[in-house]
Amino acid sequence: MTHAPDFDLSDFLPYALNRAAEVTSRGFQSHYKNRYGMLRTEWRVLFHLGRYGAMTASAICTRADLHKTKVSRAVSALERKRYLTRALNAQDRRQETLDLTQQGRAVFVDLRAEAQAYDARLAAQFTLHEQQILRRCLSRIAQS
Repeated sequence: MTHAPDFDLSDFLPYALNRAAEVTSRGFQSHYKNRYGMLRTEWRVLFHLGRYGAMTASAICTRADLHKTKVSRAVSALERKRYLTRALNAQDRRQETLDLTQQGRAVFVDLRAEAQAYDARLAAQFTLHEQQILRRCLSRIAQS
């Protein structure tokens, strides 16, 4: 068995980014999972509807970079929880427009405040300059 002492997995950027994403995501997960019984994709669908307004599931897939099967499951779960409604699109009856209910909007407002507070706590471990660099670098990676 050969060893590669010059390669440290923890320094491999994709690995480091994934670990950071998992740790930070789990930290916020307690808010939406414990409080509202939501899974990660449900939170992301709810967020997109709360932030951008009514849209189709395919628009959420594109905007959030999520697979249509996961979005479909999340939509069904959010509908069962009475957080969203579906309406047939008058121009294309094969599509449904999704929108938050009043209860769904209240959940969004609550979780948005929690997300902002969580983001501020994460960012507080960095100087303002480091925060700007980190956000700029992550954005650049996401766009590549």
